[in-house]
Amino acid sequence: MGLLDTISTPADLKKLPVDRLDELAAEIRGRIIEQVQQTGGHLAPNLGVVELTIAMHYVFDFGHDRLLFDVGHQCYPHKLLTGRAHLLGKLRTRDGMAGFPEPRESKYDLFSVGHAGTGISTAVGMARGDTLNGDGYDPKSAADGRRVATIIGDASIVNGVAMEGLNNAGTLRRQFLVVLNDNGMSISKPQGAVSQYFDRLRLSHLYGDFKKGAREVLRHVPGGGVLQDAYHRAGEATKAMIAEGAWFEHFGLVTVGPVDGHDIPQLIEFLSEAREFDRPMVLHVKTKKGKGLDVAEDDATTFHSPPAFDVERLENEGCRVELKKSGRSFTAVAADVMIDAMERDEKVVSCTAAMPGGTGMDKVMPRFPERTWDVGICESHAVDMMAGLAKTGFKPFFFVYATFLQRAFDQAFQEAALQGLPVRLMLDRAGLVGGDGAVHHGFCDVALLRTLPDAAVLAAIDEKSLFAATEFMRTYDNGLSSVRYPRDSVNERFADAECPAFELGKARRLTEGDGVPAVAVLGFGTPAMDALKAAEVLGDEYDVAVWDARFAKPVDRGLIRELLEGGAAIVTIEDHSVIGGFGSAVLEAAADMGLDASRVRVLGLPDAWVYQDSRESQMAEVGIDAAGIARAVRELSDAGPKRSGGSGATSAAEAQTSSP
Repeated sequence: MGLLDTISTPADLKKLPVDRLDELAAEIRGRIIEQVQQTGGHLAPNLGVVELTIAMHYVFDFGHDRLLFDVGHQCYPHKLLTGRAHLLGKLRTRDGMAGFPEPRESKYDLFSVGHAGTGISTAVGMARGDTLNGDGYDPKSAADGRRVATIIGDASIVNGVAMEGLNNAGTLRRQFLVVLNDNGMSISKPQGAVSQYFDRLRLSHLYGDFKKGAREVLRHVPGGGVLQDAYHRAGEATKAMIAEGAWFEHFGLVTVGPVDGHDIPQLIEFLSEAREFDRPMVLHVKTKKGKGLDVAEDDATTFHSPPAFDVERLENEGCRVELKKSGRSFTAVAADVMIDAMERDEKVVSCTAAMPGGTGMDKVMPRFPERTWDVGICESHAVDMMAGLAKTGFKPFFFVYATFLQRAFDQAFQEAALQGLPVRLMLDRAGLVGGDGAVHHGFCDVALLRTLPDAAVLAAIDEKSLFAATEFMRTYDNGLSSVRYPRDSVNERFADAECPAFELGKARRLTEGDGVPAVAVLGFGTPAMDALKAAEVLGDEYDVAVWDARFAKPVDRGLIRELLEGGAAIVTIEDHSVIGGFGSAVLEAAADMGLDASRVRVLGLPDAWVYQDSRESQMAEVGIDAAGIARAVRELSDAGPKRSGGSGATSAAEAQTSSP
């Protein structure tokens, strides 16, 4: 039995002597590596925080105190120390451990979190709430009160929300600990002036001997009076590490460090003092992303969140790693699409927000270093910057996960759409994303963007379709445009067929034949390919035809009129919420044209959270896989007249919120 097997709560951890904690750290690393090799998952971020997590649970009591994660993709060690080791074997599945903090799993997870920059602000809120409730820690009046700590990465700290959180954290008059996990990495290399500051800080000789002249340091720091007061309250270890000119002190937070994030005894010493400190503090911790697995240390970007992989140990040659792949991804296609567009049009520019590898921009940026940018975890800034480029005559494309577009909707509205500027959005990971679960599903981009006048909202079904959609967007100058595509492999069904150019508001028929069928399936994006599978399953028994809708705004009003006036039932299918999505647009168009939409059935994501599992299982769960589409076609065909526009069993109102 290993040490980890003896730990069911952090109280068990505290029973271990400090000199055995490195042994525990090695065991935790081994468990995580073994599991991620089998299933995929966030690897390098978790390997980098093992000692830090052990030390924090060793010092604090997070069953009582507050621990807030920023992003949360570094939470595996935390989960293993809080009674969830038995869930690791089914990592990122419905019956196993979520890949991000999940309050449904444990009281030790306070927020379900997967977006960067939020940890400090939520922690400030909990600190204020605990104080108002009389539960907060105070060294004089409430020594047993709740302490508050949050862990944030050096790349996340530049996010706008994190800056706002820091600005407010500095006004607290109580214990509040921000642990800055500085590993010199986001998913890729951090960007911007602040990351350059941290680079200089890591190399500076200033931190070689802090005990010498520590008091003199405080006389020259802005806000020195407050800091001198803080200094006198601090323990000897903390005094020795208070830094001159530390960036966070301008926010009113005493800054300590950097300290070695893999030295457990030292971490325990500093955290023990921070636990008793009665002012806001930043503890700057230096860690190595991917620590303990040489290939992850050497290539932390690839091993940030790899698929399952095999490691082959080679005699005298180290090891060789093979990532398990399932085909050409939409992300890889998007990279080729952008390279092609930028080669043909010198006015095309592109950027991403800390996701060059995740969006394919890592292949584009070396080819066009003067026309591509990674702005760091700053989605709002990215859209505004793209608007500025559009205003100066360029054709900007912003590569972003659909789930992170939400963070920049205000800018898409105010600085892009309202100005009539043709900012172009390449929305990766649209729809259900599998193991990352609810925090990362791209389920509301269509609903958001459809509200913007003159916006063109597109979806791609395969490789050629994504090329054609991007080419349409390149020449669309009337307003904002977007194309969505999933975290999936491209379907090769039409690889040898010609892909017609996109025409604004026009759908493309995918099945052979013409005329009005008994049931028309209008698929927005890759669900159209699943609809083709459904049509094959149904065979000749059902008269069904499938269209690639292509646009959720504007929808193909002529096709909708033709189908409904011709007596067809319509099934709309999308990998997006049924509320405000493509199906809603079809119903709205029908109502606007005065057509009977009682036999329109809307399939999509339900008005409920869809938790972690494989993407295939999630699609089956909500009824948007081939079987679910076939089931809907049968129900519509069997429930009413096949070629008449008469009333059916499903009203338009029911159809709008329908989800199997």
